[in-house]
Amino acid sequence: MDLTTLRIVCLVHEDFEDLELWYPVLRLREAGIEVLLAGEEKGKTYHGKYGVPAAADIDFSQLQEGNFHGVLVPGGWAPDKLRRFPEVLDFIRQMDKDGKLIGEICHAGWVLISAGILEGKNVTSTPGIRDDMENAGATWHDVAVIRDGHIVSSRRPPDLPDYTREMLSFLADS
Repeated sequence: MDLTTLRIVCLVHEDFEDLELWYPVLRLREAGIEVLLAGEEKGKTYHGKYGVPAAADIDFSQLQEGNFHGVLVPGGWAPDKLRRFPEVLDFIRQMDKDGKLIGEICHAGWVLISAGILEGKNVTSTPGIRDDMENAGATWHDVAVIRDGHIVSSRRPPDLPDYTREMLSFLADS
């Protein structure tokens, strides 16, 4: 597939893990993919755990599955906030139903747990939410990256090259 025709959205809220947001966003953009950031408020600048800013291009009300080929959920503490928005959870469920890319790393698994889409899936995450992932019905593995269908999961910043490579591979094969 021609990656330059693809459009991905990355969810953002306060206290995201800086590298887990920006590394994949920049790598996907380097590949020619359009990547938008979606936050609670369009135009608002959110800050990562280490102070790196990220301005929302769109707000959560604009999350329409038909407009995107995939979604990225960075880790940090932002996932605990993101999972409180019904429109975010509905969007994740629709992306799952349609088999579109869902990339999640570190604590981002919380969003997928709250969306109720992990039953029977093989995943990884930060070890800190292993029990949460397993209690949601997933089989957890301590590896850098796992691709189970359209869900690509990863553990933490040192795994970002493998994580991003696997997402790009999925998108190229789609």
